[in-house]
Amino acid sequence: MIASVIISTYNSPLWLEKVLIGFLCQSHKDFEIIIADDGSTVDTANLLDKYKTNFKSLIHVWHPDDGFRKCEILNKAIEASTTSYLIFTDGDCIPRNDFINTHLKYRDEGKFLSGGYFKLPLSISNIISTEIIQKQLCFDIEWLANNGLESTFKNTKLSNSKTLTSILNAITTTKPSWNGHNASGWKKDILAVNGFDERMKYGGEDRELGERLENYGITGLQIRYKAVCVHLDHERSYIKEEDLIQNKAIRKETKKNKATFTPYGIKK
Repeated sequence: MIASVIISTYNSPLWLEKVLIGFLCQSHKDFEIIIADDGSTVDTANLLDKYKTNFKSLIHVWHPDDGFRKCEILNKAIEASTTSYLIFTDGDCIPRNDFINTHLKYRDEGKFLSGGYFKLPLSISNIISTEIIQKQLCFDIEWLANNGLESTFKNTKLSNSKTLTSILNAITTTKPSWNGHNASGWKKDILAVNGFDERMKYGGEDRELGERLENYGITGLQIRYKAVCVHLDHERSYIKEEDLIQNKAIRKETKKNKATFTPYGIKK
């Protein structure tokens, strides 16, 4: 297999199923799925058993629920991966059918890829069905508008025009960063910086990895308008102010020291 798709999840089997259906619709089929499960109940395991035979390989990496430990389970998923190229996303982001192909097309030595997402309201998130994903209607502006999506400039993220997406990626003022919902890189580079810093909770934990990669000499390439996924809405009860403060302090130290390696990552 050419690539490993690492999907983080926690107790969201309804959303995760929609994501898995999205990966079943990919134009490129030569990949493995690794579910980085931060302590979900048996409902998620049962869902994965249902879909296990639909993929070339589906690996469930799980640890007990002991609070927000996404970075730790992602590191375990990295270790479980069997390919040289890793694509990261979340269990609430449905990929367009060219998602994997786009990441593979633009992968390059000395680079990591920085994608984005298109956020959907809860009302639309709830009505997305297997058929809608298979027909790719959840990426169709007309279908979304007919179901209540407001018209804004952000809707250009769902454009299929190669010319327009190339222009938008070139002129965007958004700096390429490691975004956990849509990013990819070479496994050897991620291992070289020792993966995710397991001290970090929610809020910038993904970007800190990208900052160490950049300090190591791996630069980000912007593909936010080319690698498309839609983000399903949900509550975020795990956000804590003290965690955001701690994460900010860790990122500040990474920047100040130009750190390339965390002693709190894969290798302890």
